[in-house]
Amino acid sequence: MPYINIKVTDEQVTKEQKRQLIEGATQLVVDVLDKNPKTTHVVIEEIPIENWGVNGTQYLGTEK
Repeated sequence: MPYINIKVTDEQVTKEQKRQLIEGATQLVVDVLDKNPKTTHVVIEEIPIENWGVNGTQYLGTEK
């Protein structure tokens, strides 16, 4: 039973984008690992942007 945990910053990810992530991640384990989609679990965690860091510094959402 695959369990996929996707973590993203909480920058207004839409329900449609989440649906696409769940669908795509599920299809990936079906294609690559030959797993059953009915037993594949996907969880999306939205992390507050101030709890995210990159290159040794806190990410504040202003960098592009």
